Amino acid sequence: MTVDVKYWTEAKATGGGRNGVSGLVNGQLTVTHASPKELGGSGLGHNPEELFAVGWSACYLGAMRFVARAEKLGTVPDDATVNAHIGIGGRSDGGFGLKARLVVTMPGVDRATAEKIAERGHHICPYSHATKGNIEVTTEVA
Repeated sequence: MTVDVKYWTEAKATGGGRNGVSGLVNGQLTVTHASPKELGGSGLGHNPEELFAVGWSACYLGAMRFVARAEKLGTVPDDATVNAHIGIGGRSDGGFGLKARLVVTMPGVDRATAEKIAERGHHICPYSHATKGNIEVTTEVA
């Protein structure tokens, strides 16, 4: 597979990683990190899982809007949402792993259409593609 890249961004992390600072090199976003209390941290900052959830939910919603238009599947309403739940924990073979649950709502869209749009959106979303086969992902249309 090849990718015809149209856009690049660059971020830099400094300090302690999960207890440091990261941000865009262009200065438009800076995030102070702190491990969550559940992992022994203070919880007084953000963590990579939160940022992953923010990015994936926005990307997936955009992918569903794109595919609904492109494949004439209907319209994704303005009040549609994607809630990305990202979990982290120990893997049985050592190290850490992620799990994801994506909850899609499309008010006013019949269930069969919403499920088709969600499935097709998942297929074209770059976050969904990058994680395919790498982590357990559950998609739910509410």
